[in-house]
Amino acid sequence: MKRRIVAVLLTAVMVLGLAGCGSSGGSSDDDAEKKDSGDGTIKVGIINNDPNESGYRTANDKDMKEMFTKENGYDASFAYSLKNDEQITAAQKFIQDGVDYLLLSAADTAGWDSVLKDAQDAGTRVILFDRTIDADESLYEASIVSDMEKEGETAVNWLEEQGLDAYNIIHIQGVMGSAAQKGRSGALDAAAKDKGWNIVTQQTAEWNAEKAQQIVQSAIDSGEEFNVIYAENDDMAKGAVAALDKANISHGVGKDVIIMGFDCNKWALEELLAQNWNYDGQCNPFQASYIDEVIKTIEDGGEVEEKTIIMDEKGFDATTITEEDVEKYGI
Repeated sequence: MKRRIVAVLLTAVMVLGLAGCGSSGGSSDDDAEKKDSGDGTIKVGIINNDPNESGYRTANDKDMKEMFTKENGYDASFAYSLKNDEQITAAQKFIQDGVDYLLLSAADTAGWDSVLKDAQDAGTRVILFDRTIDADESLYEASIVSDMEKEGETAVNWLEEQGLDAYNIIHIQGVMGSAAQKGRSGALDAAAKDKGWNIVTQQTAEWNAEKAQQIVQSAIDSGEEFNVIYAENDDMAKGAVAALDKANISHGVGKDVIIMGFDCNKWALEELLAQNWNYDGQCNPFQASYIDEVIKTIEDGGEVEEKTIIMDEKGFDATTITEEDVEKYGI
């Protein structure tokens, strides 16, 4: 498996080296000057979402910090925000500081063209991780991401397979405009329209358990009927379940309400194993080794052939998940 990943990344590097900084000749000279002027370490600026956002994000940040160390040849600086404008400000500072690579997990898909052009002009190579953005591919070297649309489609297909007599769904969304929200929401929106499913309420809880609990509590108080909760991350599913428990509404396999989450936190998969939840969609947070391979290939003069490297992911059903799955895939 490791040999396959390395092979994909080595082939992946071909287009990126050509497209990353406008013209390959000028950027190569700039990069050589930057590497020769330092102590041999590769200077990276890493922009991520708040590590406290979710268990997924905590695992993702930990993975990045364990990889981008002095021992591994990196001089890394980190910036965190859930707001796009604050991330853009951090990116501008990293570029001014002369980082060799800007690693970006964008809070929002829009608004990045200008700062990425600044990075290109400065000879700073950009690598996206975790989330895609709406920008021309020539502005970044690689995109190492989950397929959020596929995550949503996999979940929605699973839900359709349950063959419910009626679909009355509480839809709890993540931060609006993020790639995860757009992919997971888009699949459910399309299915609801095509199949006539009823969306009882659709609100953002911004990945937050307490806000999700309030949304579900409000639906309960209104007396509306529902039999599915589609929460776009595990923490929001947890908050939704807290509201159900408070109202003595059963949930899980063979119960009143189907519970669906995303991210595959270990504690969430344990809820599936106990059949208190019904479905959890995997979102793989471990992207650092992929990024490291891309950087090293570029530094060795290689070229990236494929812009987008998709993380391998799956969905888990409470009726088939095993203890081995929990140990292997739980984060």
